[in-house]
Amino acid sequence: MSAPITAAAALRARIARIEGDGRPMQAVLPFGIAALDRRLPQGGLALGCLHEVAGGGNGAVDGAAAACFAAGIAARTQGKVLWCVVRQDLFAPGLEQAGLAPDRVIHVEAGDERAVLACIEEGLRHGGLGAVVGEVPKLSMTASRRLHLAARGSGTLGLALRRWRRQTEAVDFGQPTAAMTRWRVSVLPSAPLPVPGIGRARWLVELIRARAGESLDIELEACDGTGRLGVPADVADGPAAADGWRRGAFA
Repeated sequence: MSAPITAAAALRARIARIEGDGRPMQAVLPFGIAALDRRLPQGGLALGCLHEVAGGGNGAVDGAAAACFAAGIAARTQGKVLWCVVRQDLFAPGLEQAGLAPDRVIHVEAGDERAVLACIEEGLRHGGLGAVVGEVPKLSMTASRRLHLAARGSGTLGLALRRWRRQTEAVDFGQPTAAMTRWRVSVLPSAPLPVPGIGRARWLVELIRARAGESLDIELEACDGTGRLGVPADVADGPAAADGWRRGAFA
């Protein structure tokens, strides 16, 4: 049994070297969800790399779930978080609910998409930040490669928050980029409570692409006040994928 595992690990390392810049993988940030972490190289989200996050369905436009997913990741890093946007509609209390305190966030409202890309790159090259999050509707291979190399040079986590003005523009999410992983986060109904009220939000989290890793669809509870995701009790021992929802609104 050990030989196939060793061969698979060697193959993943070789693919990572081919797709990357030849340097060894840096530290990782585990999600703490076994079903998710084991699909990622080294058992977590690679730091010092660029990652993409987008919303599914109507979330491709509002970007709320994707932003909270990114905030939960950023919240579990150390240091300040640079958050760059084009539109002035970032809801700070929502980020705090996902674990990212306001005093850790440096907000940048850029004039256009090009300025956002420039701010993200500068933030990644700085080296003194825990994470850099940037709203980027369009992300070419050239631009993503620059951001990825900047992240690799400093060891800072980069999160490209893909968000579009029209849902039809979300087809751009299928174009290749240099990002290490690509995620799509869609809203699901929360679990019913035995008393009046609203339960913890739920997401369909899709790991669409992972270099030297595996894809995955999994239903999870949204980030809590510490930035951590949760496994719903009613699906903890059952299938991870939300098949019915995937066939519907999140196609």
